[in-house]
Amino acid sequence: MSAPRATRPLTGRFVLLTLLSFFGVVFAVNFVMMKLAIDTLPGTEVDSSYSASLGFGKEIAAARDQNARNWRVDAHIQRGAEGDTTLRVEAHDSRGAPISGLRFQGRLERPTDRRADRPLEFAEVGIGIYRGTATLVAAGQWDLVIEGDAAGKRMFLSKNRVLLN
Repeated sequence: MSAPRATRPLTGRFVLLTLLSFFGVVFAVNFVMMKLAIDTLPGTEVDSSYSASLGFGKEIAAARDQNARNWRVDAHIQRGAEGDTTLRVEAHDSRGAPISGLRFQGRLERPTDRRADRPLEFAEVGIGIYRGTATLVAAGQWDLVIEGDAAGKRMFLSKNRVLLN
């Protein structure tokens, strides 16, 4: 027969240390997961929904004005192997005449992460022809946002989903 093993009695101190250790691990894991979730949060579409709602009427009026102008704006986007992307925009009025003198600006927005957005810098390279470039654009789905201004007033706004290879 073997000798009986000496067992330690279950003390209050041991139970307290076990419970504190258990909950300490749970809190530490929760804190790490919360920190990672907050740091990788891509953000919101608007910072203040109240402020956005106040400007909604103006957005509707601007969309009606844009629709009444009946402009045709064609965009052709091409991504190079290195990630450099070129966007060519051709703007024509309702009669088909090229529109010159606009100031186009744009951006490629990542639908899932605002931090990956890339601005497009445009220059007029011909009558009614504008060219913009962006660097380090990854392949995948993007939202292409193009805005055309004249004399400080937005005349054109377009947002389209594009797939870049």
